[in-house]
Amino acid sequence: MEIKIDTKEKFTVVLPLEPHIYDNMAAELAATCNNYLQKDVKNVILDLQVVDTIEDAAVQTIAQLQNDFYEQNASFVICSIKPNVEEAFDKLELLEFLNITPTESEAWDIVQMEEIERELLDGDDISFHPEV
Repeated sequence: MEIKIDTKEKFTVVLPLEPHIYDNMAAELAATCNNYLQKDVKNVILDLQVVDTIEDAAVQTIAQLQNDFYEQNASFVICSIKPNVEEAFDKLELLEFLNITPTESEAWDIVQMEEIERELLDGDDISFHPEV
């Protein structure tokens, strides 16, 4: 599977360059994305602008990827999906559970918001001391 990688400051864009993602290609895509969980920049945006069709097992693998990333306190956002690909996610009732945006720019906004949220939730310096 041919994949283009574009590393930014806070995220990496993974762009499959194949018009069809078969079930057997999903494992390679997952391995590529999961490698970023071991790096300093863990957040991944999966850009599906080239993908015209996707098989069911590949859809499920992508949904599992998002879960894996969130379990590791990292963001995983899908962007630029075509109608046929969107239908494949919807058919498996996964569309509403995934972070999907129309553009990479909007995906970047999601990553930024989630980074801020993690910083606020993980901050030890925030405490509440009610006056008695």
